[in-house]
Amino acid sequence: MKLNDFDPKPVSALMVEPYLRSTLKRVFDIIFSLLVLFFLSPILLLAAILVGLDGGSIFYYQKRVGLNGKEFKCWKFRTMVLNAEEVLGRLMASNPAIRMEWEATQKLQVDPRVTWVGKWLRRCSVDELPQFINVLNGTMSVVGPRPFAIDQMALYERRALQKYLSVKPGLTGSWQVYARHDTTFACRAKYDQLYVDQASFALDLALVVKTPLAMLRGQ
Repeated sequence: MKLNDFDPKPVSALMVEPYLRSTLKRVFDIIFSLLVLFFLSPILLLAAILVGLDGGSIFYYQKRVGLNGKEFKCWKFRTMVLNAEEVLGRLMASNPAIRMEWEATQKLQVDPRVTWVGKWLRRCSVDELPQFINVLNGTMSVVGPRPFAIDQMALYERRALQKYLSVKPGLTGSWQVYARHDTTFACRAKYDQLYVDQASFALDLALVVKTPLAMLRGQ
């Protein structure tokens, strides 16, 4: 399925919790993001210096699908070698097991493309901190479904996709906190739907509080 193949009408008509589109959620997003960027600025600076040591770009973005199917640039610290896509292509062409793992989860448990700095950044989820810029510009929320790429859209069944497209994707969320060890998209879709159905300010606060614990556990 391609983005243009999806009829957006059911998304705009889909009933979602009023909180998900409330001023309260947006105000929380802005205030929390500014506080995090301020207090973690030393970590952000250190990460930027370490990533730049190999002479490549410090930041990296991929196009992701957001609210109502609109594409946006999702920012991260670069954690892979500069020719990561080329390396992935060679790996899948030469190793059927790697191809099967990638097609099932869109990830590799042992990924040779990840740099030494990238391994540390990923383990602590520091690589995703630049996404607070996405939160500030309104393309993401602090809490919500994990953003996915256009070519991953076919991995969602239609109802799950409707739920996802009805809200802004989040930097953290139910799946990231409770089930990130399960990398299947079926699991992600289930937690996306649960969040949209149960969203509230209290739930957002609970997930934000639990996120650092998940990060410290390396999840």
